[in-house]
Amino acid sequence: MRMATRAIHAGQKPDSATGAVNVPIFMTSTYSQSEQEEYVYGRGRNPTREALEESLATLEEGTRGLAFASGMAAITTVMTLLKQGDHVVVEDSVYGGTYRLFRQVMEDFGVSFDFVDMTDMGNAEAAIREDTRMLWAESPTNPLLKVVDLKALGDLGKERGVYTVVDNTFASPYLQQPLKLGVDIVVHSTTKYLGGHSDILGGAVVTSHEKAHERLRFAQNAVGAIPSPFDCFLVLRGIRTLPLRMDRHSANAMLLAHFLQERKEVEWVAYPGLEEHPQYAIAKAQMRAFGGMVSFALAGKKEANAFLKALRLIILGESLGGIESLIEHPASMTHKSVPRAEREAQGIGDGLIRFSVGCEDATDLLEDLIQGFDALRT
Repeated sequence: MRMATRAIHAGQKPDSATGAVNVPIFMTSTYSQSEQEEYVYGRGRNPTREALEESLATLEEGTRGLAFASGMAAITTVMTLLKQGDHVVVEDSVYGGTYRLFRQVMEDFGVSFDFVDMTDMGNAEAAIREDTRMLWAESPTNPLLKVVDLKALGDLGKERGVYTVVDNTFASPYLQQPLKLGVDIVVHSTTKYLGGHSDILGGAVVTSHEKAHERLRFAQNAVGAIPSPFDCFLVLRGIRTLPLRMDRHSANAMLLAHFLQERKEVEWVAYPGLEEHPQYAIAKAQMRAFGGMVSFALAGKKEANAFLKALRLIILGESLGGIESLIEHPASMTHKSVPRAEREAQGIGDGLIRFSVGCEDATDLLEDLIQGFDALRT
């Protein structure tokens, strides 16, 4: 099956007992074992969750999918592949919550991290030590939209015998499939594009690495950070329209990225679909389209605040990937936990704005942006 068909049908077969087209929501914590032994307790297995996990694995072209209560729950569970004394090399432009988990939680358990610019894979290779066990990347990254060569990352991991993990939240499996490029493990915040409607929290891990899956499946049950059956149902519902939404997100974002490039108030624009983007060729080779995330920089915090306050349609909010457009100020919101010196060294300045372009009419979004720019002249 091709991607648009898989999004509708994978893991979402009509119910065998009733013929219901939608996967039933099995709202139960325990199961009678008088006539079956497959299902015991809801933390271990749930049919609605298993339908979602099958769908996720199929979309990413992996063999195993695991669903979690949030993206951070998924990331934390991946960390159970490590032990005290292990070392991880991380792309330096990652989500602030990921940075916070690594620096303020995992380091207390004896895992160490080095953050490097993985747009040059030589930096990652140089940072690998004898105790390195994992390479961690996002692509495109949050919020700078840098693009990592995922095939090169997978090749390096295999050459050095370490796990490679990619957070694929910004692209979604519709636009990019890291496992096909040689990466070991993919993580998602299903809160974002997979759910697509800003009404659930969820996370996912997908892999074809059997040893990793065996450990992660054990940890999913042992740690217990699982999603509710209803949230699994909502993600399954969102997945059915993923191709339609991602095409619209991408088309709108491309148009608005070009518009932002022409504004004199904008110092620079980051969007992988712009030919001026430093990794445009890599993005074009490994992505179906370029996604709905655009970042751009104004002169400073004063300008950013004035711009954001003037918007009326685009919502100021700390998330992304919904059908509605959301916009935020990384330095004071999503990446506030990253020390200022490190933020600024990466390019996350006080004037940076991250824009999750929604599925509205692009002309309405453009007019709202103009309203924001007009506020800078008053």
